[in-house]
Amino acid sequence: MEGEKGYVVDAVFTISVAARMVGVHAQTLRYYERGGLVKPARSQGQIRFYSPGDIERLRQIKTLIDELGVNLAGVDVILRLTERMLRMDEQMKALQHMVKEMNAEGTTGKEGTDHETG
Repeated sequence: MEGEKGYVVDAVFTISVAARMVGVHAQTLRYYERGGLVKPARSQGQIRFYSPGDIERLRQIKTLIDELGVNLAGVDVILRLTERMLRMDEQMKALQHMVKEMNAEGTTGKEGTDHETG
């Protein structure tokens, strides 16, 4: 089964593989986890498993730190604001879709709203 961007939803990577994919040490990934920036899944034996979404997030974190010089607290703020903006964008699109449907049905509320002045 494929998910967003063609990734296999069930794909998971161990910490060593994830670290190589992102270009950091495994200890760096543990540090990011302690800082609350990423939350990999855990096996019953407490082995960390990173999803494709986690890998993408880790790459964003690495870019913010290495290329833009943002500290961990700043990274956290940026990621939270980005996620919030994406949720708001989805909500706005849903509302725009509802308005279009209402306009198509002719139920925008304009009829019967003329009030007498005076």
